Amino acid sequence: MQFYNVRKRKRVEVSDEKIKKTVYESRKGQKRYAARAVDDDGTMLTKFISKEMFDGLDVPME
Repeated sequence: MQFYNVRKRKRVEVSDEKIKKTVYESRKGQKRYAARAVDDDGTMLTKFISKEMFDGLDVPME
């Protein structure tokens, strides 16, 4: 999956073994689905994804 690394200012490819999925919920009850990973330089990467993509990911929850 591709993420945008802010430190490197470019897109990076991350293998599925390093990805975890998570759900952010606002106080109003709105849910946002995301994939998270850590790049080789230690940068935390987050990519917001659709519910369909979230359900299709075969990675562990964070």
